[in-house]
Amino acid sequence: MTASNPKRALQTRIVQPDDVIPDGFRSFVPPVARASTVVFPDLATMRALVWHNDNQWRYGLHATPTSLALAQRLAEIEGGTHALLQPSGLASITNVYFGVVKAGDDVLIPHNVYSPNADLGNWLAKDFGISVRFYDPLVGAGIADLIQPNTRLIWIEAPGSVTMEVPDVSAITSVARARGIVTAIDNTYSAGLAFKPFEHGVDISVQALTKYQSGGSDVLMGATITANAELHAQLKLARMRCGIGVSVDDCSLVLRSLPSLQVRFDAHGKSALALAQWLKTRPEIATVLHPQLPDCPGHASFMRDFTGAGGLFSVVFDERYDSAQIDRFVEALELFAIGWSWGGACSLAMPYDVASMRTNWPHRGTLVRFYVGLEDEADLRADIERAMQTTLGS
Repeated sequence: MTASNPKRALQTRIVQPDDVIPDGFRSFVPPVARASTVVFPDLATMRALVWHNDNQWRYGLHATPTSLALAQRLAEIEGGTHALLQPSGLASITNVYFGVVKAGDDVLIPHNVYSPNADLGNWLAKDFGISVRFYDPLVGAGIADLIQPNTRLIWIEAPGSVTMEVPDVSAITSVARARGIVTAIDNTYSAGLAFKPFEHGVDISVQALTKYQSGGSDVLMGATITANAELHAQLKLARMRCGIGVSVDDCSLVLRSLPSLQVRFDAHGKSALALAQWLKTRPEIATVLHPQLPDCPGHASFMRDFTGAGGLFSVVFDERYDSAQIDRFVEALELFAIGWSWGGACSLAMPYDVASMRTNWPHRGTLVRFYVGLEDEADLRADIERAMQTTLGS
């Protein structure tokens, strides 16, 4: 292509103007590079492309400078070397399956896993010829007893995003590496800040950027992060074949939120721990599942491996309250909205029938997961206390 020529028709000059980026302009905000078609200077450049080279521009679906800037920052936060973006956290999980597993392979999934991951695994087992088995998230090195010759992928979630068990990640990955098995962790809980998966032998880390990295409850996005160029290339090829891409405008929103990520994460965590400690004293509550508290399964692993906690924790109500009463309690909350996901500024509460989701659940009362936002902690405590008094007779 050549520069605009003033002798050409106005319509042609509008379609192909002579755009020049002004010298001397600088901003704190990365520019937003939107593109479907990427234009090459000549055919030789186009034909020399290597499709798995992150530093070559091919097509807007795969990357633009905006999406690559976000991917590079996410990899740095996580302690990895490569990152790929997907349009949701579940799309990132799907990318792992399609990039790692083939028909005939076996996958191990913990009982505390994000339920859409379990559903996806079961669907792939039913219709696409893999096998899926579920394991106790606290199994540790005992995972060795579950491995079969065709085991290809072991999922880990730390902590579980509903039931909050914290696995011994290093014990699991040590066994997996000795057998040549890929491990993938859903590390969304820590936002890549409080737990560094690659220091503990994990191969692939998945982040739902929808949550803390976005921080505004207005973006859907996910990422797969690795410290292994070969695995990254496998995931990238699978993503390309599935036609997966992300909006660069959404990327710009996440990029805008990243500078405040640590500050927000710490603020969520401080308020959540204070509320969890207070709820532990309430007679309505049978168990508080917060990984920084000793009663949480896997607490020792958390205190050894994590540098902090975010805004998510769960409580199990005393079994004298039935599920209808707990529903009324949740609906009576004014500052905790009812809704899926988490990671934004506003607090959320959601009841779960865990016994219907998994086996070997030891508690009989109803579980409620709290996500603690950025509201004043005293106001949140007062809201919970008022809802308990009006619905549970406390």
